[in-house]
Amino acid sequence: MSMQGFIARMMLKLPESWLIKLSGGEPYKIGDRTLDPHLQFFMHAGRKNPKLNTLSPQEAREATNGALAMIAAKPESGVVISDSSIPGSGHQIPVRIYRPEVQNPKAPLMVYFHQGGGVIGTLDWPNAFCSMISKTAGCPVLSVDYRLAPEHKFPAGLDDCIAAYEWGLRNAESLGAPSGMAAIGGDSMGGNFSAIIAQEMVRQQKPAPELQLLVYPATDIRGDYPSRTAHGETFTLTSDVMNWMMDHYLPTGFDPNNVQVSPAYESNLSNLPPAIVITAGFDPLVDEGDSYASRLDDAGIDVIHKRYDSLAHGFTGFTSAAPAAHKACREIAEMVHTMYEKRGS
Repeated sequence: MSMQGFIARMMLKLPESWLIKLSGGEPYKIGDRTLDPHLQFFMHAGRKNPKLNTLSPQEAREATNGALAMIAAKPESGVVISDSSIPGSGHQIPVRIYRPEVQNPKAPLMVYFHQGGGVIGTLDWPNAFCSMISKTAGCPVLSVDYRLAPEHKFPAGLDDCIAAYEWGLRNAESLGAPSGMAAIGGDSMGGNFSAIIAQEMVRQQKPAPELQLLVYPATDIRGDYPSRTAHGETFTLTSDVMNWMMDHYLPTGFDPNNVQVSPAYESNLSNLPPAIVITAGFDPLVDEGDSYASRLDDAGIDVIHKRYDSLAHGFTGFTSAAPAAHKACREIAEMVHTMYEKRGS
C-alpha cells in the first residue's frame, strides 16, 4: 500500500463528525438526502483533482485506477480467484473467475460487467464485490474485461459481453454450475450491458439470463431526468463526465435512443428475466434506474428494487472506505442469494 493510501485509510477511521468537519463543516445535502460522511470526505478531498472530462481516456484510466487502488478492499476469504481468457470475435477476452470453496451446485453462474462508461474500468474495480456475490450466493462469477472506447467504440464492448454470456451458457458446468444457464450483472455501464443483453436474448428468442443484477444502471444514455440536473455535479459521476464518456463510446451520428445503448426505449419488458435493480441517492442516473425498476414491476417481472439514499454512484468500489457501502454490497449479494433460492437453486 502506498503512503498516500495508508493516510487515506487512517483518515477514514475518524469519527463521522470529524470527517464532516474536515469536508466543509456541514453535512452535504441535496433535497432530503444526506451524503454518507465517508463519501463526503472523498468528494471534498478530490475537489482539486482534474475532472475526468478534461483528461484523455488514458489519463482518466490512470487517475481512476490509482485512486481506487488506494482504497481497494480485499476479496472475501473462502473464494478461489483466477485470471483467464475466453474467445471473443477474433480476439481473447480477459476474465476473472471466482469460485466459492462452498459452492451450491444449483446456483447459476453470474457473468459480471464492470462500470466505467465504456471508457475506463478494469477487472480490479469490482473485485471485492464479485467475491461477495460468489461467496454469499454460492455461485461462480465470471467478471469480464470487455474492450473499451475510444479504441474500440460501440458495439465492441457490448459484443464482448454478449460473447462472455454465451460462453458462460456453454461452459457453466465446467465451473460447477448448472449447465446451459447463467445470470448477468453489472454496475453503471455494466448494468447497461446487462439490461441490454437480457432484452436482446428475448428479442432473438435465445436463452435468457436467470437473473439480471442492475446496479445503478445507465438505461437512457442521453435522457433528460431531474436527477441529471440535481446531481449533475455530484461525486463520483457528473453530467459532463457522462457526456465525455458517451462522446468517446458512441460512433458519430449513432442514435442514442437505440435500445442497444438505451434499454429504457424498449417498449415491451414483459418477457424479461427476474431483476434486482439498485440505485444510489447521489447519482445523476438515479431517476432512470428507479424508472426502469418501476417499468419492470409494471410489466409483471419479479423485481427487487432498493435505493440507497446516502450513497453515491460507484459505491461498489468503496467497500473498504465507507461502512455504508460495504453493508449495501453485502445486502445486494444477499439479494442475489434470495433470488436464486426463489428459483429453486
